[in-house]
Amino acid sequence: MSRAEVLAGIAAGSPRLGPQSVHIDVTNGCNAACVTCWDHSPLLSTPRPASWKRRRLPLARFHTIVDQLVAMGSVEAVVLSGMGEPLTHPDIYDMIARVKSEGWSLTMLSNLIAADIDRLAGLGVDNLLVGVQGASPGSYTAFHPGWTERDFFTMCRYLRRLSRAGVQTRHVQVISQQTADEVVEMVRFGRMFSADRVNFKLASLAEGTEAAAITPMQRDWLLAEGIPAAEALSETLSVKTNLHLFKRQVAAGGLATAPMSEIGCFMGYVYCRITVDEEVLYCCNTAVQVGSLRTDDFETLWGGPRWQKLREHLRSGRYFAGCERCGKLEQNVKWSQRFREHAGEAAWRGVIGG
Repeated sequence: MSRAEVLAGIAAGSPRLGPQSVHIDVTNGCNAACVTCWDHSPLLSTPRPASWKRRRLPLARFHTIVDQLVAMGSVEAVVLSGMGEPLTHPDIYDMIARVKSEGWSLTMLSNLIAADIDRLAGLGVDNLLVGVQGASPGSYTAFHPGWTERDFFTMCRYLRRLSRAGVQTRHVQVISQQTADEVVEMVRFGRMFSADRVNFKLASLAEGTEAAAITPMQRDWLLAEGIPAAEALSETLSVKTNLHLFKRQVAAGGLATAPMSEIGCFMGYVYCRITVDEEVLYCCNTAVQVGSLRTDDFETLWGGPRWQKLREHLRSGRYFAGCERCGKLEQNVKWSQRFREHAGEAAWRGVIGG
């Protein structure tokens, strides 16, 4: 994809190309019950029904979606995940093989526990984002109610297997009340298991999961001691992190994790998400829907009036409920910086609603 054409599309307010990255959910079912999860947490005030959790994307429909994305000619990267655990899908390895056969970079989000680890290690996944969520059995099991130390050590064994196979892994560390005290040890854990990077993310909480929020004392400690110590250790051990961005999230205060008015939203020019029900989402916010692949093809939706109206809405600085907890914060920060450097301050403020 030509970055210049993407930037030109942002400047014009209408994309010149199709999406660069597409996130496909393959299952709602999960083998975990993470305390911060909007879909499977035991803290949810209104749990998801069992019928919702059983939904998954059929392999035939997955191939049809991939065919449509190939026709766009712009896709370079695909993310396979779900509102559950993708490795619980019975056809996940065939899906991985199809994505790789198109020459696309493949990222997967997984907790690894359900993996056929030898098979996974040999399929050429470019980047595995592993939901670690802790650096010790105690924090790990507190974050994953119902799991035991055995699951923690299974994950560790699988991380070693992937490292030996040369598979790039990034550790995802969601920081909640259960895990906040281990931010320094998470850097050490990343070094121990050869993480390409450790991604820290302040838990995005709603619908009852607010009970897992970091405490005021933990927030103060993170800003004054924890994050600076983790930054120092990451430099000493040569472990890549996003601690500079994580610090910004923690400093925001409250439940907000993304100061979008200072960054802007650029996802409508480079990214989209497709659910197991084939709903097309503007980003990872499930409330911001564009349309359905059951009634329209992808290209029609991408260039259609609904998607364009959403681009214009966000471009004016009008955000949706949930945007203050943006799940694509890091990507938005990167594109915001790129456009600011490319077009200048005045043009940049014009596209973020400033």
